[in-house]
Amino acid sequence: MTETPLYGLMAEFDNPTELMKAARATYAAGYRNIDAYTPYPIEELADVIGFEKTRVPLVCLLGGILGGLSGYLLQYWINNISYPLNIGGRPSHSWPAFIIVTFEMTILFGGLSAVIGMLGLNGLPAPYHPVFNNPRFSAVSRDRFFLCIEAADPQFDPESARQFLSAFNTVDIAEVLE
Repeated sequence: MTETPLYGLMAEFDNPTELMKAARATYAAGYRNIDAYTPYPIEELADVIGFEKTRVPLVCLLGGILGGLSGYLLQYWINNISYPLNIGGRPSHSWPAFIIVTFEMTILFGGLSAVIGMLGLNGLPAPYHPVFNNPRFSAVSRDRFFLCIEAADPQFDPESARQFLSAFNTVDIAEVLE
């Protein structure tokens, strides 16, 4: 019979103050593969656990630039190459008339690339995550706060990590299996 691999250790807290204290100490102790789960956003928590900045703004900018260029070039190609019309002697490349469509395509592509980039960079949709194996984890949507030290961390040792987490005011410490 094969043994299910350990994903990590998860500590449960009943208030955000204890979670923040434990998260600071965990990061200061050298753990880097850690994650926190809360029922509502806590702004400073991402900085405390060493969450790296996201690339979603860059993806959104590149999508917006691509959208603006494609909108402008599409209009240029239609009006100058594919179907040129001489109306009243006006120039066929009249860039002020192209601004509205160019702007709208910039907004459309920027917004779509932001959503797609956010989903892709966050690994979503993820219908399964190992933390769902913890039966107490469902309380995170109500009033509980969780801190997980992943087994993939180079410094992770189950016994020393359990002793480290037990030094805080935890409600429960549980093993999370994959």
